[in-house]
Amino acid sequence: MNTPVDFADLAPYSAPLEEAQIRARIAAVAAGGALRHAIPATDGGLGDGFAELYASHRRLGRACRDPGLLLAVNAHLWGIVFPVLLYGTPTQKQSLLPALLAGDYLGGHAITEPACGSDVQAMACHAERDGDGDGFVLTGEKRYITNAPLADWLVVYGKLEGRVSAFLLSREDAGCRFGRDGGLDACPGSATGSVALESCRLPADRLLGKAGAGAQMIQKALEYERAFVFAGIAGIMEWQLEVAVSHSRDRRSGGVHLGRHQAISHRIADMKLRLDTVDLWLRECARLCDAGQRLTLASAQTKLYAAEAFLQSSLDAVQILGAAALEAGNPMAGLVRDAMAGRLFSGSSEVQKNLIAALLGTGDAYKPPPA
Repeated sequence: MNTPVDFADLAPYSAPLEEAQIRARIAAVAAGGALRHAIPATDGGLGDGFAELYASHRRLGRACRDPGLLLAVNAHLWGIVFPVLLYGTPTQKQSLLPALLAGDYLGGHAITEPACGSDVQAMACHAERDGDGDGFVLTGEKRYITNAPLADWLVVYGKLEGRVSAFLLSREDAGCRFGRDGGLDACPGSATGSVALESCRLPADRLLGKAGAGAQMIQKALEYERAFVFAGIAGIMEWQLEVAVSHSRDRRSGGVHLGRHQAISHRIADMKLRLDTVDLWLRECARLCDAGQRLTLASAQTKLYAAEAFLQSSLDAVQILGAAALEAGNPMAGLVRDAMAGRLFSGSSEVQKNLIAALLGTGDAYKPPPA
């Protein structure tokens, strides 16, 4: 049995982080084993399950209270580690997985474009067969990509012969540039940016999975990401609740403890209910994954509920603390901004509602990716 790690060395930061500091924090996550859960021991993992992954990431969130770090870790895991694990050739696994699991390589996936988000069929990035050999030439732009400015490798999606395919892209490849264009003023514990591809030539062995299978691979990756990106956020929500309860006990108003006022106690009760409900959804997703069952619906429900819950609980925490929450150095107000971003990444709340409705048969039949 693996000894749980408390990630005490990843205490919250009080100033904007430099790129080297972000890399160092991700390396500390890797050293704590958080990148190796739910991966077979034969592939360099811990040989445990998704329940252990959920518990580990929750402890990480409780310790670091950094949505940006959590976003970076999840982009790395679901964007490249698991796609290589599930679809990579033996050679691709051997060359990439050890370094990705150790945190020596940082990665992610590049899906979103300046004019294309959730509708992957509208993707403009494209690949052509290299007329001079058996490789590919990629052209296009990706934007709002988590880890892009720091990444060593990315899974980049583009259309090949009209169908979305996945390619392994190194920042050292000629014709590509990983930059900070399109960086976001949210989740500062991570780095978001762009990928520019100008006649970027890749050898044939950089195709990940089968040609034309990219849309299914994206859906599979996003199912995992939606299911577990809020595991760490649940740890942050637990901390928010503890701070709110402590403040309600310490602060007095009208001759009584603040928490005796119904307007405050009801907010605290709602925060507790949201936290416990998020945990129930996360445990259900872990149960489905460990049982080998599909989690398309459950992951969409988890992402939708958890994103809205985190935003509302962040607002409640600020309201309970009052002006103190807006003081310089207090992280509560910043968590509101980060929680707003949580409604957008991995598919917006509206996208999750569309997906849930489609799975219930309200529109065209939804075709899930292969298990």
